[in-house]
Amino acid sequence: MARASYSSRSLDGLPGWLVRTGQAAWLTIGIIIVVGLVIFATLQISLVFVALFLALVMSSVLIPICNWAEKYIPRAIAMVISLVLFILFFAGLMFYVVYSIVNEWEDLAQQFQNGLSQILDLLEDGSLPFIVSRGEIFTWLNEMGQEIVNYVQHNAAGLAGQVVSNAGNVAIIFMVLALAMFITVYFVMRGESIWLWFLNMLPSRRRVQTHRAASAAWFTFAGYARGTLIIAVIVGILAFVLLSIFQVPLSAPLSVLVFIGTFIPLIGAPLAMIVATVVALATKGWIVALVIMLGVALIGQIEGHILQPLVMGKQVALHPLAVGIGVIAGTLLGGLFGAIMAIPLMAVAWAVFNALYQREEPFDALPELDEPTEPAES
Repeated sequence: MARASYSSRSLDGLPGWLVRTGQAAWLTIGIIIVVGLVIFATLQISLVFVALFLALVMSSVLIPICNWAEKYIPRAIAMVISLVLFILFFAGLMFYVVYSIVNEWEDLAQQFQNGLSQILDLLEDGSLPFIVSRGEIFTWLNEMGQEIVNYVQHNAAGLAGQVVSNAGNVAIIFMVLALAMFITVYFVMRGESIWLWFLNMLPSRRRVQTHRAASAAWFTFAGYARGTLIIAVIVGILAFVLLSIFQVPLSAPLSVLVFIGTFIPLIGAPLAMIVATVVALATKGWIVALVIMLGVALIGQIEGHILQPLVMGKQVALHPLAVGIGVIAGTLLGGLFGAIMAIPLMAVAWAVFNALYQREEPFDALPELDEPTEPAES
């Protein structure tokens, strides 16, 4: 009691703004420490977190399907059928990619050879501001090949170890996928009861508020996951139609690449489209490549200005600046998976904040301020 009164007396002589600023600073430091510890712990068990994230994504897609199908068949059967169809969908995409590449490989190699010859002719005929001869290119390629051979010879042991490590990584990937499907089954079948059990573990005064925040988080995450999947399918179909019209080789695999790239915000789909443009350039020439580039830009505009607002609505209300910073920060922290998970996690955090924080009446415009007066001369 004496210490508390002493602290109170020691603060009485300080300006109120300094006391409030100090308290806010300590609260901010505490929040930063907690967030840092959560990120550190997540990185230590990143594979478990990835499995949980995948399970949440699959659950967001499967739960509405099972809720609808439960009206006609038992929920367990609906869950099994929907999960099998979900797995077959993505497995079918991968099989189709491999099959298309194998089926078109010989024709694609010939077209690439012809396209590269056209590019080499263009570099040599003086149409460009610079001239590069075939001999110089072959010399560069030989030097690069020799460097690769030397690197392999001097690092054979390390490369062999990487091969073994990669084989282990494949096993880990399958383990993560199995864990994700295992968690998904529980979320789809017993999600509400699991959440009810968790709420009952909390003090009664915290249950409603926690449920409100969690409901907002799930609504936002599920809307983002389902919306991204729908947009990815539409963008992939548009890319397939565009590439098929101009008979660009590997239209199906390139469209699947665009589909997968859509799940990586900002950079995924554009990078996939660039690959498609390069393939068109090497096999069909400059004119078709230019048309493909314009079509790619049009698909990007359709995605950003029509599909995103129509499918997502206001479920993911993040400023583009926040999206850009989040993607870069997620990539630096967690690589590819960090880039994929950054936006939904930011959207969930923002939804929880809005659910818990009661905002005051906002300004319609910036308030008018009085002109600062000059200090009186002493």
